[in-house]
Amino acid sequence: MKTSIRLLGLGLLLGLLLPTGAQAQFTFTTNADNTLTITGYTGTNPVVIIPDTTNGYSVVSIGSYAFYDTIVSSVTIGINVTNIGDNAFYTCTNLNSMTIPNNVISIGNLAFNYCPSLTNVTIPDSITSIGFATFDWTGLTSVVIPNSVTNIGGYAFYFCESLTNVTIGNNVNSIGYAAFASCANLLGVYFKGNAPSVITNTFNGNDTFSDDTNTIVYFLPGTTGWGALFGGLPAVRWNPQVKNDASFGVRTNRFGFAITGTTNIPIVVEACTNLSGGAWTPLQTCTVTNGSIYFTDPAWTNHPTRLYRLRSP
Repeated sequence: MKTSIRLLGLGLLLGLLLPTGAQAQFTFTTNADNTLTITGYTGTNPVVIIPDTTNGYSVVSIGSYAFYDTIVSSVTIGINVTNIGDNAFYTCTNLNSMTIPNNVISIGNLAFNYCPSLTNVTIPDSITSIGFATFDWTGLTSVVIPNSVTNIGGYAFYFCESLTNVTIGNNVNSIGYAAFASCANLLGVYFKGNAPSVITNTFNGNDTFSDDTNTIVYFLPGTTGWGALFGGLPAVRWNPQVKNDASFGVRTNRFGFAITGTTNIPIVVEACTNLSGGAWTPLQTCTVTNGSIYFTDPAWTNHPTRLYRLRSP
């Protein structure tokens, strides 16, 4: 299928042969280095594939408001894109699937603001900063922020009412005002690194987690800067360990082990059969009640090798 694309920087009208299955129409501008920025989407197909190149020109950026208030439901971004502009997908209420490649280094302010159908998005480890209100009102259920990120902007995940848990990488050193405020169902925020600074509102105090009445902050042993509270929330050391004692191993037609740690910290026990690429399967989600819990695997005899690990929910 062919469609016309006007490359404003060149002043030419070119015929664009779209990738198979893309079924999309884009408008572009050319950059000084002869790369392209998508400025708009005029297609009717909600499933969008952003190409790596067009007529030999690399597509390197999604411009501000490029997909604003469009019908898109699924977007796969080409591998040459390094920047997603401000408000790029703002008010895309049907957007439920987003693939962001590892080359993206910048996601602009309000880029996915008010995308209530977007429940899952992978933030690649090329990202160093999450902008202001990037995922504000976005339908996310869980968030893993990679170690590459150093700053989380204000209102970044504000009013994500479906959000239940967040894992924050070990290089985040600053969290903006109200970044996780009004996340009513947020239960746990798991920090891998030292306690970051938080932006304080002069009039209301620290509202980073305002109205998150059910949330507990968890931090790892050996990290610094933590107290009994963080951002007004209780802060607890997350330190589960498998206890190598008389309860460990095969005992009367069962295999199991005791897990100890801070009272009531949540854990997930997973198993796999091959460390070099085998999938980890969740076996049990539980809390370390009174500082200890005994885990047993009824399926341990079904596998020649069975490996276990503990992780946060």
